[in-house]
Amino acid sequence: MERQIKLIWDFRGPAAHKTAEHHEIHLKEFITLEKVAAITTGFMELNDTHSIAFLVVHERDMIAMRDRLKPHRGEVYVEN
Repeated sequence: MERQIKLIWDFRGPAAHKTAEHHEIHLKEFITLEKVAAITTGFMELNDTHSIAFLVVHERDMIAMRDRLKPHRGEVYVEN
C-alpha cells in the first residue's frame, strides 16, 4: 500500500485558528479547480496560538503538490 503524506501549513498568533480554517477553504478550491487526487484536507488548533491546515496526498503526488503549494512541512499520514 502506498504511503500517504500530510502537507502542513503552520499559522501562529491570536488569529491562527481562523487563518488555518480559511486556508483549508483555499486548499479545497485548489483540489476542485486542478482536479487533484487528494485524500483529505483539514485544520486543527494545536494550542491558543498555533494552528495548522493540511492536505493529505498519495506519496507519488507529494513532490508536485509540494512544489506548487509550498507547505511549511510534511509528515507521513496515519489515520487515527
